[in-house]
Amino acid sequence: MRRAIALAARGLGRTRPNPVVGCLVLDAAGRTVGEGWHKRAGGPHAEIHALAEAGDDARGGTAVVTLEPCAHTGRTGPCAQALIDAGVARVVYAVADPTGTAGGGAAALAAAGVRVAGGLLAQEAASGNAAWLTAVTLGRPHVHWKYAATLDGRTAAADGSSRWITSPEARADVHRLRAESDAVLVGAGTARTDDPHLAVRGVPGAVQPLRVVVDAGARAVRPGARVLDDAAPTLVAVAEDADATALEEHADILRLPRAADGPGLDLAALLAALHARELRSVLLEGGARLAGAFVAAGALDRVTGYLAPALLGAGPPALADAGITTIAQALRLSVTDVTRVGPDLRVTAVPTAPEER
Repeated sequence: MRRAIALAARGLGRTRPNPVVGCLVLDAAGRTVGEGWHKRAGGPHAEIHALAEAGDDARGGTAVVTLEPCAHTGRTGPCAQALIDAGVARVVYAVADPTGTAGGGAAALAAAGVRVAGGLLAQEAASGNAAWLTAVTLGRPHVHWKYAATLDGRTAAADGSSRWITSPEARADVHRLRAESDAVLVGAGTARTDDPHLAVRGVPGAVQPLRVVVDAGARAVRPGARVLDDAAPTLVAVAEDADATALEEHADILRLPRAADGPGLDLAALLAALHARELRSVLLEGGARLAGAFVAAGALDRVTGYLAPALLGAGPPALADAGITTIAQALRLSVTDVTRVGPDLRVTAVPTAPEER
């Protein structure tokens, strides 16, 4: 199953609005005879790739899949029926399909006499498929906040200089995160100060994510901004009453209501609009105020911090006001990974479940 999870990860950033799925087929003697992963929406599912590689060796064997095989016909046929037709005797899957349309594959397999077991390494597989699972259960994209800071939590010096806090290795790793995401999102402050590009570089075969700038007043992104080039598509979210005439020929414009309690736009409306565009994962890259707004809204699903071994002592913090006024209200996180990236430290964490706080 761990091999199937690793295969599934190859599809990150390429399958929206579908999940990432990996599959192994073992022959009757337990030898791996086929491997596959879902490569793109509308293309064959992981099980179909693995069965094609296995051929007749699949008969009497076992299929190991990260997600319960689908039981419906969409742009492709039902994988449960393909497994039955191939003569697979046993199917082991990690995560049950929570959707009403594609779910039911386990029952269909069992009804055909296939032995079925679910739940193997479910937590690991669900973590790898967090974007899709968040989207189908909450009706909004999975939000992954990435930031870079010194060990004392500063994202820039007191004079505003910030290039470069982290190493080339860390910056290259950020491009991997972008390549695994459906959209990359920044706020007006970052757009105005950094003139970011936000496209993926240095990742062969990457599908460029949608570049999203939250610019309520339509004043931060101006014609000629790097984010408006043709390297990737761009969406600028503005307030319903903003004058975005200067941008209309350079980017897709999304008009949203203003936030009811503070500056900026209604984040729930923003996420709903991105979900409606079949975006399932959003990499939030800045800045501190926008990240604080997402924390305050309870719409943060994962955090990755790149910590440089440096101290500044002054300068802007990584996170601005998030509506937290006392330690009892702190958003507690569970660390899922700590990795050295060049001279820097990459820390990944997810909010703890309410019952664990």
